[in-house]
Amino acid sequence: MQRLQKLLEDAGIKLSSVATVITGPSGRAMLEALMAGVSDPSTLAELARGRLRAKIPELTEALTGRFNEHHAFLVRLHLDAIDQRSAAIDEITARIEVMIEPFREARDRLETIPGISTRAADVIIAETGSDMSRFPTAGHLASWTGVCPGSNESAGRVKSTHTRSGNPYLQGALGIAAMSAVRNTNTYYCAKYRRIASRRGPIRAVVAIEHAMLVAIWNMLQTGQDYTDPGGDFYTRRNPDRAKRRALDQLRNLGYTVTIEPVAA
Repeated sequence: MQRLQKLLEDAGIKLSSVATVITGPSGRAMLEALMAGVSDPSTLAELARGRLRAKIPELTEALTGRFNEHHAFLVRLHLDAIDQRSAAIDEITARIEVMIEPFREARDRLETIPGISTRAADVIIAETGSDMSRFPTAGHLASWTGVCPGSNESAGRVKSTHTRSGNPYLQGALGIAAMSAVRNTNTYYCAKYRRIASRRGPIRAVVAIEHAMLVAIWNMLQTGQDYTDPGGDFYTRRNPDRAKRRALDQLRNLGYTVTIEPVAA
């Protein structure tokens, strides 16, 4: 896609500056017209569809270039390659649906976890299977995946807590899922991420969320139960006095003197 964008820019066509996806329905129609010999920018801009029609003046300017027959030849090669790859992806996706059929119940269950998409669930099942009996505990699964801190201690001194090498495909899927989950402020994962990130940094916080997800995955596939989120207020409900002290400390650090009174019943 970047090569196609660079090719168009070399021809003076700045379509990517207006259209987010230059191979979408509108962009594809304009490129096909360019390759067919249409050179009038206004005519090309009128091929815009949907919300992109609100940007016809910008499109007219962006489509003013020096697109010639040689550019058309190269653009056709790029588009044909994109179409071939898209067709291959569609075939693979259809094949995945066939192969995942025996594990469909497990996949549906995993998708109840915040942040776990269908693709992430497919990767988890592909790498671990749905039978968790091969992992004696959730900790064994996390260690095999590589989302447990390493143990490097000598004479009572911890030298390193870096995570060990594990399954890179599962780590990648969990990383994406964790980042997606923490964006939802109403989830337990978001609350856990914020607590850890404030003390140990965002990278370790993400690893902690990945570990928590694996613990949930192991238990869910062992028991056959869907995920139940404890909620974004889990820590506040579990220890309200501690939550109160932290809030007061934060206000004092900002220079405020705070007096609190309980709400009348």
